[in-house]
Amino acid sequence: MWESLGLDLEAHDQLLQVIPPAFGEVYMQQKNRPAEMEYFDFVISEIHGLRIQELQEHKARGGKVVGAFCIFVPEEIVRAAGGICVGLCSGAEIGTAQAEKVLPRNICPLIKSFMGFKLGHVCPYFESCDMVVGETTCDGKKKAFEILNDYMPVHMMETPQMKREKDKALWRSEVRDFVTEMEQFTGNNVTYGSLKRAIQDVNGKRKVLARLAELRKNIPAPISGKDSLLIEQIAMYDDVDRFTGQTAKLCDELEERVRTGAGVHEPGALRIIVSGTPMAVPNWKVPHIIESSGAVVVAEELCTGLRYFENTVAEDGHDLEQQVDALAKRYLDIDCACFTPNAKRTDKLVQLAEEYKADGIIHCSLAFCDPYLVEANRVEKVLKEHNIPLLRIETDYGQEDSGQLKTRIEAFFEMLAAKKA
Repeated sequence: MWESLGLDLEAHDQLLQVIPPAFGEVYMQQKNRPAEMEYFDFVISEIHGLRIQELQEHKARGGKVVGAFCIFVPEEIVRAAGGICVGLCSGAEIGTAQAEKVLPRNICPLIKSFMGFKLGHVCPYFESCDMVVGETTCDGKKKAFEILNDYMPVHMMETPQMKREKDKALWRSEVRDFVTEMEQFTGNNVTYGSLKRAIQDVNGKRKVLARLAELRKNIPAPISGKDSLLIEQIAMYDDVDRFTGQTAKLCDELEERVRTGAGVHEPGALRIIVSGTPMAVPNWKVPHIIESSGAVVVAEELCTGLRYFENTVAEDGHDLEQQVDALAKRYLDIDCACFTPNAKRTDKLVQLAEEYKADGIIHCSLAFCDPYLVEANRVEKVLKEHNIPLLRIETDYGQEDSGQLKTRIEAFFEMLAAKKA
């Protein structure tokens, strides 16, 4: 199957030799994990197996696979047109030499990663895609998608940089154009009925993730932050209905844990919120350092986190036009750092710190990610006004800075513990 996809089998084998040991070290050494995490462990063990086979079977039946890197891409529309929307690999250093032939060396690791995965023919999800949907959330991605279009079809959605009425009108037109694009690309009409079902299905996924997030407000936390992040990462490429059902089973188990007071960490462990740039598989470095240093991550104010699922699409549209408007409204409500001003994001962090009883926030930005690196200034200013401790860190996908990060994070925790005492 991998050979038929045109993968570089040698490079792909090297990747598969890295992920299982890393996963084992980060995840399988945890104590008192929920039993229902077994499903999500299985998904990772079959990350380039079962799900890829399902995508190929879908394509064999005439279906289309559409890839995306950003939560601004309305997966409901892909689903309503009979396609499958999958999140793509962008969380590891891979194909660097190939990527740097077309990209600057000093560019966001996420951008270099997705280009390396494609040019290196390493990612079976990428090779399964009939199209990638790009967006203009940052200049680096915007220009990289132009280059990616030399190698495969790319449809671009213009994400506004502000949220005025004229920006909302622009975004509504982009969402409507995306409906037309998917209809032409798949050969299937997006109907009121098909879009209604798709909205309900994806809302179901968001609601079960919101249920999981709500359970993490309890003390002690019934699940680790690393496990929660893994679930949120898997949500972006797993089968929607299956994922929703399995996550609901996990939440049932967690509710029982909350009832009995069972937690996954030592009593009195510091409660931390992680904020900043997304953490795609297999980028687990910072949460692993945090939790192996004695704290527990209770929420992720990330695109691979709350921003992915915190709002649902209104389901009361009476025709296709109202449904598209509801989709546009929901997606533009995302608090990405691409927006200016973006006070809603900083206000939300203050609210989250209170709701999750957080002792501190760690703002983690990928190197050269200008939107989040610069907006960290606004985050720090607002949190300081509310006496919420913050640690700002900048990193990449390499492991070379792990020791330095651990030293800084542990010093931050010492400060928090002294304040709490």
